[in-house]
Amino acid sequence: MVARNEALDALAKAPLFGTLDETGRAAVAQELREASFDSGQNIFSRGDPGTELHIVIKGRVRLSVLTSDGRELSFAHVEPPSIFGELAVFDGRPRSADATAVNKVQTLTLSKAAFSRLLGERPQVAEAAVRFLSARLRDADEQLEAIALHPIEARLARFFLAAARQKDPNGKSERVSVSLPISQSELALLVGASRPKVNAALALLEAEGAIERKGAIVVCDIVALTGLGAVD
Repeated sequence: MVARNEALDALAKAPLFGTLDETGRAAVAQELREASFDSGQNIFSRGDPGTELHIVIKGRVRLSVLTSDGRELSFAHVEPPSIFGELAVFDGRPRSADATAVNKVQTLTLSKAAFSRLLGERPQVAEAAVRFLSARLRDADEQLEAIALHPIEARLARFFLAAARQKDPNGKSERVSVSLPISQSELALLVGASRPKVNAALALLEAEGAIERKGAIVVCDIVALTGLGAVD
């Protein structure tokens, strides 16, 4: 069972609720419910009703779609303290992707009804939602810009920097180890490139000392990745 202080801590770190004050987070915490999923378990499928959003407490979730020939293509992996499933809650439309537990996953859920009630009762929740959606749009714009304007090495560098910053949000470490339990084909989809180009770019990043691969673990050198990614 998730303790109240653990739920409040998760809300403080979550991108949607982190800007709320303590009173606002306490109000949201009262509406949360726990959920757990085994490795490989389907959390929801594309086309399902969007009845709740999830805040990841433990584990990793794969977001994917099926191609016309039945292949599963992953476009994102989410870990604590990320939120997923929020779009269907915001707009009331069906789920736009499949969500699958990569390993043992624990989440806190907020129902659409509870979220709508909070929006009506607490203006700061509505303001936080606007900021959250604006950030999502900016991220999408930056991803499209990166695909259009930047070479694959820079895109990969930015990908690893984002993963490292999620693991070390305060930026205290010069080298950060991140888990990458996905195939190169999935990674290629995430950065908008082909698998052979991703393979070559990974080798280049490793040769430059920006990353060190140890199986499913990638050790990221923050300074070297920042230089290669030309991140402002």
